[in-house]
Amino acid sequence: MTNAGTTVAEADPAAAPVPLPRRRGIEFTLIVLAVLLSVYGYCAVGLAKNGNLPPGAAGYGAGLGVLALLAHIAVRLRAPCADPLLLPIGVLLNGLGLVLIYRLDLETPADPAAPTQLVWSALGVTLFTVVVLLLRDHRTLQRYAYVCVAAALALLILPIFFPAVNGARIWIRIAGFSIQPGEFAKVLLAVFFAAYLAANRNALAYTGRRVWRVQLPTGRVLGPIVAVWLLNVGVLVLERDLGTSLLFFGLFVVLLYVATGRTRWIAVGLVLASFGAVAVGWLEPHVHSRVEDWLHPFASIDAGQGPNQLAQSLFAFAAGGVLGTGLGLGHSVLIGFATKSDFILATAGEELGFAGLSAIFLLYGLLVERGFRAGLALRDPFGRLLAVGLASIVALQVFVIAGGVTGLIPLTGMAMPFLAQGGSSVVTNWAIVALLIRVSDSARGQGEGRSTS
Repeated sequence: MTNAGTTVAEADPAAAPVPLPRRRGIEFTLIVLAVLLSVYGYCAVGLAKNGNLPPGAAGYGAGLGVLALLAHIAVRLRAPCADPLLLPIGVLLNGLGLVLIYRLDLETPADPAAPTQLVWSALGVTLFTVVVLLLRDHRTLQRYAYVCVAAALALLILPIFFPAVNGARIWIRIAGFSIQPGEFAKVLLAVFFAAYLAANRNALAYTGRRVWRVQLPTGRVLGPIVAVWLLNVGVLVLERDLGTSLLFFGLFVVLLYVATGRTRWIAVGLVLASFGAVAVGWLEPHVHSRVEDWLHPFASIDAGQGPNQLAQSLFAFAAGGVLGTGLGLGHSVLIGFATKSDFILATAGEELGFAGLSAIFLLYGLLVERGFRAGLALRDPFGRLLAVGLASIVALQVFVIAGGVTGLIPLTGMAMPFLAQGGSSVVTNWAIVALLIRVSDSARGQGEGRSTS
């Protein structure tokens, strides 16, 4: 309309939300490819070791395919806008882990682990399906922040009452079954950290006093979360589970940085971690021995005692070269009792080579990146921090484990996500993928006008 010679444009009506492509067909195609690659690896191991296809190849493929299909149906029904890469990456890594464990089982027939790992994988996918179907909104978890931290502390305390295994009290063994409660505690703590920091992010960023150019929040705001972190880390140090304590510290610092936007928290975290690592390395005999092995990996060979586990791991990586020896043709089983858990990455490095190992790291990197992307796309602070925290758990675990077995940092006893033998680990990682699926569905659902604020 015009008024006194001036043209005034009428306000355009609000544009209707543009539906985003849901890409469930892409997800299904990638899942089929992941299952086929896993079955191919299983068959390649049998051909290399025995000259014929393993008798359980069809059952393995069918079992993995059914589990993946059930997970896909759950996502299609309850999280139609979720990132299409998260589930296929989980299926491929889990399938490859089963292949590597089966390959090592052929060298240790008295101690088979692949059947048990397959059962745990089925439980993990079941938990994934339950989370996707029943958790309609990730913000529901924010209401149970203090329940989560109480449950996490209880889970961490339980192993104190059970015998130590390989120098650490991190296992609960009952009637032949073993569970590592710390694996579940890390997800619960991520929920608590995300909820508390989201509720107090402004006070953390803009109140308090400056000390050495760092804005320190008031004790009333920062005190509760620091107390929770110190209590959990103290229990882990008592149990000699230094790997998980390092993971919790890294998770705490990363989420504090994301909540406040203060880069100096990263610097403070690195300084504190360095002092803590040096102190524990000198004062704790179990950790000190690992530091000595890291500094002098070939000392046992020079002393005529044969190679230790780290030296054998380095030999395995060297033997693999660029393209690897081929599945089933390596000798990483010589590493010993931890070859299916802590050192399973050495088997991948020897038999798949640098190229295969790089592909595995790229899969982990893509999983972490998609988690970060989903968090950054969300409007609500809790969801953003939760997604970043869960993705950071995977990133920190991969760094700590890969750094340990390659000699970059001292070795810590942790399980490589999805790959390594460990029922608690694989179940927990499926829960992490389920939560990332839920968060990514909410993030992309914003484009369709679904409320997430």
